[in-house]
Amino acid sequence: MLKRLAILLTASLLTAVAGAEPRWDLPDIGSPADTVFTRSQAEAIGRTVLRQLREQGVVLEDPEVAEYITDLGRRIAPHAHDGEHRFAFFVVDEDQINAFALPGGYIGINTGLITATRSESELAGVLAHEIAHVSQNHIARRIQGTGKTGILATAAILAAILLGAGGDVLPAAIASAQGLAMQEQINYTRANEYEADRVGLEYLARAGFDPMGMPSFFEVLSRQAAMPGSRLPEFLQTHPLSTTRMAETRDRAERTEVAEVRESRSYALMKARVQVLNARSSDQALARFESQLAAGEDRSSADLYGYGLALLRAGRYPEAVAVLEPLLAADENVVVFHSALGEALILAGREAEGLAVFERAVALFPRNRPLVVRYAEALLRTQNFERAHAVLLDLFNTVRPTPAQVRLIANAADAAGLPAEALFYLSEYHLLNGDLPMALDKLRLALLQPGLQPWQQARFEARMAELEPFLAGRRARRTETSKQ
Repeated sequence: MLKRLAILLTASLLTAVAGAEPRWDLPDIGSPADTVFTRSQAEAIGRTVLRQLREQGVVLEDPEVAEYITDLGRRIAPHAHDGEHRFAFFVVDEDQINAFALPGGYIGINTGLITATRSESELAGVLAHEIAHVSQNHIARRIQGTGKTGILATAAILAAILLGAGGDVLPAAIASAQGLAMQEQINYTRANEYEADRVGLEYLARAGFDPMGMPSFFEVLSRQAAMPGSRLPEFLQTHPLSTTRMAETRDRAERTEVAEVRESRSYALMKARVQVLNARSSDQALARFESQLAAGEDRSSADLYGYGLALLRAGRYPEAVAVLEPLLAADENVVVFHSALGEALILAGREAEGLAVFERAVALFPRNRPLVVRYAEALLRTQNFERAHAVLLDLFNTVRPTPAQVRLIANAADAAGLPAEALFYLSEYHLLNGDLPMALDKLRLALLQPGLQPWQQARFEARMAELEPFLAGRRARRTETSKQ
């Protein structure tokens, strides 16, 4: 139920904030849609919606899957108006087939959509379609069509965010906006969909994917919708699909040339991973992969990887080791084989061997985010707290961190007996999620910790000096608004 409410909230916000396209130049003067939002406001709304989804536990924080979707999106996004727009990609832990774009260029993909696709080009086709909705300003055009109701709904959320509303104010604003949004259709127009297909196909081909992936997946959705007793996929509820549109997309894809189609091996591995994560029980996950392995003459590495993960989920650790060891021995170039085997060995009680697998892996693939995160988790599990903090700190200082990664380094610092550092990382965690007051509170607490080194105090104070002007500006806007 919680997941469904979160998805409904997201859908309603698509309409309520539909004017907040993620443009990173000055808005065109005279455009009614652009007068609703600036690019920073659009970013604030998109980030806040993502934070709401995270707080409700519906964002899949699995580092391997999240990194894969981000890498896939980043392969396509630079072809959208030569990189004019910024994008952030995330995965929603929901088995319904859906994808959506939020203000600020935030694009969400449901796990159900990942498992419904049959090739990486099909998955990339959906991402390209959503990227095209953003680059063609369809969200902005939508607000122009909704009129006063849409603008009021947008303003309700925008005011709560920009004025720093706390407590129940933001949820109340969102609830109000949701009620207003229910009066409007959330569907993109037919013209929007045709344009997103056309432009998305261009992005898809430029990125080196098979353009047929887009119409191919549309046909998958159409067949599913036509099955007796089946529920209409959520993607089709917000992205209307007609036989004419399907035919035109296929015709255009057939006429689109690609020098070389380049699909990654990661797609099949991540699809298998999502199937394990999405299974209702460990028994269901095991049954799925046992059936797939029994049916196929050739045992694919993706099916064996999924089976190994299913055994891990079922707590059958020695059996998982037996499945994963040959996979790694056959191909050391696949990062997830290292991390899965290392985890299995540690859980099977073979801690030294498991840590050795991780240490060799991080030497082969330095600063690979999912690998370092899994290594740090293994170090924490084996009570190597200082080492866990050290490897995460190296990643923190060199690679733009994710909220989940920052939360983990805060836990590692706390376990290593570094409370001031833990509070500093928690400040960064809240900052990444857009909660500036909480970020500053954590910095103040960090400065109160006993035994601070001079360099720590200087770092914490410098960070506060960076952030406080932004909070002061927010308070000034609130005061000015209250006087009106």
